[in-house]
Amino acid sequence: MNDNPISIRPFIGAKDFDLSRAFYAELGFTENRINELLSVFHFKGISFYLQNAYVKDWVDNTMVFVEVENVAAFWENLQSLGLTEKYPQVKIVAPKSLDWGTECFVHDPSGILWHFGSFNN
Repeated sequence: MNDNPISIRPFIGAKDFDLSRAFYAELGFTENRINELLSVFHFKGISFYLQNAYVKDWVDNTMVFVEVENVAAFWENLQSLGLTEKYPQVKIVAPKSLDWGTECFVHDPSGILWHFGSFNN
């Protein structure tokens, strides 16, 4: 790559586009609606595209890793949102310490697996 990359924005699918849009807004992302089939969600320096498209094999195999400064603080905030009560399809998994760092997990309403972690220094 000869140029200086500025960002990376994965495309993820949604089984129920409006439900997923609401979920990501509650998680803390800001939505910019592009059209009826596509939105881009931002939070500080990260972004991703959410598509009104669902291919089971694709969505079931999608994982996104987000590095956070403090997994414990992120986890506390995550629990306070009550996402599993509001979105029965959503699963959250408590932080785990691994040899490389710590991470917790969020399964979105479509089943996409988000890893929120920090690395050991």
